[in-house]
Amino acid sequence: MKKHIFTLPGDGVGPEVMAGAIEVLKKIAKKYNHEFTFEEGLIGGAAYDVHGTPLDDKTLDRAKNSDAILLGAVGGPAWDNVDKTLRPEQGLLKIRKELGLFSNLRPIKVFDKLIPASPLKEAIVGGTDILFVRELTGGLYFGKPSERKDGGNSVVDTLQYTREEIERIVEYGFEAATLRGNKLTSVDKANVLESSRMWREIVDAKSVDYPDVEVEHALVDSTAMKLITDPGHFDVVVTENLFGDILSDEASVITGSIGLLPSASLNSSGFGLYEPVHGSAPDIAGENKVNPLAMILSAAMMLKYTFHLTDESEAIEQSVDAALKSGFHTADLDIEGGKTVSTEEMVEVVINNIK
Repeated sequence: MKKHIFTLPGDGVGPEVMAGAIEVLKKIAKKYNHEFTFEEGLIGGAAYDVHGTPLDDKTLDRAKNSDAILLGAVGGPAWDNVDKTLRPEQGLLKIRKELGLFSNLRPIKVFDKLIPASPLKEAIVGGTDILFVRELTGGLYFGKPSERKDGGNSVVDTLQYTREEIERIVEYGFEAATLRGNKLTSVDKANVLESSRMWREIVDAKSVDYPDVEVEHALVDSTAMKLITDPGHFDVVVTENLFGDILSDEASVITGSIGLLPSASLNSSGFGLYEPVHGSAPDIAGENKVNPLAMILSAAMMLKYTFHLTDESEAIEQSVDAALKSGFHTADLDIEGGKTVSTEEMVEVVINNIK
């Protein structure tokens, strides 16, 4: 298989973790007889420094002409005083919107070796394996108007969804459930918000097409509590933009390290942008000690969800698990009796474990 991958290393530690993911993909390509080509672009603060915008049109066009996108991280204090419309994060919002990347997938899986690093007791966190399916291009983050009024004494933010936007993400949630445990939790705030009442109606209507999927409706506040008291209750969780952002960040703490969490943003054709959940970590940028595993696992998600290379994706996931079980880890992790290694050394350990 021949695929062209567009890389956007971004800011802070982004270039370091991106370099590691590329090396792992080169190993996979060689072992499984694929051809992966890589083309690099600028996004976020790095793009602003060069082009005066966090995402220029030429970079966007190059992204559209690729087979998939890998993104490192964006943002940092160096751009805190930039106009809000030109902040690094606006580049990420723009590329999601322009490419129609409406479905955000965030797996929350606990590695056995890292259970002691979780703030939750082993009896609670053990076996946790959740897939969050978050709507990504609608809702409060994109509502118009969003402005200050009355001389700055009042503000307005609007939450808007179309039926089509809700239907497509709900359908993706059902499809994901059929590939896992046939259980779907739909999260809303139907006791208060009209958008959530419409959301719940659509979930009920779609459930007729998926009779084997067990569906439950849950309010966002009760879901936030249950994620801490009984995370094993959940399998696939589908929800709107704001709720998905908050809940998936909350759930990330369960694993013991945000440095292990990948994500995918997909459009209706399966084209995707893949990135780690962690930020740009400018305080350790360039020090060769950032955890590269979330970026590597994001590359594994790319192989699985866009390229449909399941064996290759599982080979990476298993190599990461093997690396952790053998005790190797970067400085952000605390594995009893383990060995702390650099970013580059951790990448090498993963590559050596690919079977």
